[in-house]
Amino acid sequence: MSIYVGNLPFEVDQEDVAEVFTEYGKIKRVHLPMDRETKRKRGFAFVEMETPEQEAKAIAALDGAQWMGRELKVNQAREREPKSSFSGGDRSQDRRY
Repeated sequence: MSIYVGNLPFEVDQEDVAEVFTEYGKIKRVHLPMDRETKRKRGFAFVEMETPEQEAKAIAALDGAQWMGRELKVNQAREREPKSSFSGGDRSQDRRY
């Protein structure tokens, strides 16, 4: 299981996020996705904790909490949906070489 943490300020780093979640258990991993084009953080993170009980406790405590001037959105992360290979139109003109 993994936790989705949304509405993060762009300037936070992995240590900042880990510090908040450490209160609820042992952190296994913090991932802050980066935008491919701008190379900036995307404003959300994924946190993995040692046990599902720790993750549930963190979600219950932090969802809606104020942090760094923002209201956090914290919930169980969903599996990434596979992208369809059919795009609904001829995209041959959109290819970048």
